[in-house]
Amino acid sequence: MGTMNAIGWFDIYVNDIDRASAFYEKVFSQKLEKMGDPTGETKMMSFPAEMTLYGAAGALVKSEHSSPGVGGTMVYFNVEDCSVEESKVVSAGGKIVRSKFSIGEFGFVTICEDSEGNLFGLSSMK
Repeated sequence: MGTMNAIGWFDIYVNDIDRASAFYEKVFSQKLEKMGDPTGETKMMSFPAEMTLYGAAGALVKSEHSSPGVGGTMVYFNVEDCSVEESKVVSAGGKIVRSKFSIGEFGFVTICEDSEGNLFGLSSMK
């Protein structure tokens, strides 16, 4: 695995794809895009992504094979300043678990809960 980053894609599992899409669109001020599933088993809404840039792309996924909840995988979204997106979380239907805090030389992090009960992080250098 020495030639590529560990994460190439992520799924955030949801119960209500419309509610979850509205939550993330409001927090990040970006439109999610409907994404097809070749199996026809899931509904997906992808985050805006440029596959040639650094970092992983991903989607919200409604699937009978997995469900959302606290304690699973933690996704950290890179943002300019955690406090900007943090300020939108509650009004979008989520919760602040731990407000913006320093992680030393690596910047700052906010821990949040989305509208589906998933934990996620916001990560910034300022």
